[in-house]
Amino acid sequence: MDRIKKEDIRQEVFDLYDDYAHNRVHRREFLQKLSTYAVGGLTVASLMSFLMPDYKGTIQVKAEDPRLTSEYINYQSAKGGGTMKALLSKPADAKKKLGGIVVVHENRGLNPYIEDVARRAALAGFISIAPDALTPLGGYPGNDDEGRALQSKRDRNEMLEDFIAAYDYLKNHKDCNGKIGVVGFCFGGWVSNMMAVRIPDLAAAVPFYGGQPASEDVPKIKAPLLLHFAELDTRVNEGWPAYEKALQEHNKKYTAHTYAHTNHGFHNDSTPRYDKAAATLAWERTIDFFKTTLK
Repeated sequence: MDRIKKEDIRQEVFDLYDDYAHNRVHRREFLQKLSTYAVGGLTVASLMSFLMPDYKGTIQVKAEDPRLTSEYINYQSAKGGGTMKALLSKPADAKKKLGGIVVVHENRGLNPYIEDVARRAALAGFISIAPDALTPLGGYPGNDDEGRALQSKRDRNEMLEDFIAAYDYLKNHKDCNGKIGVVGFCFGGWVSNMMAVRIPDLAAAVPFYGGQPASEDVPKIKAPLLLHFAELDTRVNEGWPAYEKALQEHNKKYTAHTYAHTNHGFHNDSTPRYDKAAATLAWERTIDFFKTTLK
């Protein structure tokens, strides 16, 4: 087979990759199970190559885009004495203070996809900060497999504190109007939900297929929520009914969208789980939401 097409791959393969990507199966087990789908001209190597992220040719806003001012900065981490690396981006021609967006990566550090998303947010008229939670361990190592392994060594609640510290940095930035929102993907979706719990002044939160907070934490949420879910993402979606019930019981402001026939990670255009139509619509909704809440 010269080129694998998404429609030729069974849903079980995407589900298996999701288990691997979230450390529920080890690499050896993943490869063993993947071999059962290597039939009809497919090989394990070709399936692996198809499933793994490919950042070549998928970046939508280049790092050197002249419309932006984009640079790596360091801000004070949650723990005294340490600093966190982050990508800070804003429109090059900004004439006024801008709403701020914290962009939170998946479970593998600040990879090229998330940096691209942060630049997209800036190009839409905001000042964005995209921290790398792997900074204390040397930073994103250059590939997602090693990034996942590194991130699994950090406590997720400590990482949450580092993203809250990024909120504080952005809120006090001279080019920010003080209105801060957060958008996050996968692990970053959970962080987005939890920042809404933890930060009373958060102006907006947009979790993409993110884990939910405990129901008893929902009363603490003040920010309006825009939640994006993938229809085939049974793992994350199973927690949504209880979360929605709690949001309704406590009269929280939220809007939720489930995108038909999509997998967890559908916004990530570097992997075959990407769904262009759903990703485009979800991002348009996200930017419109921020334009309303962060002005």
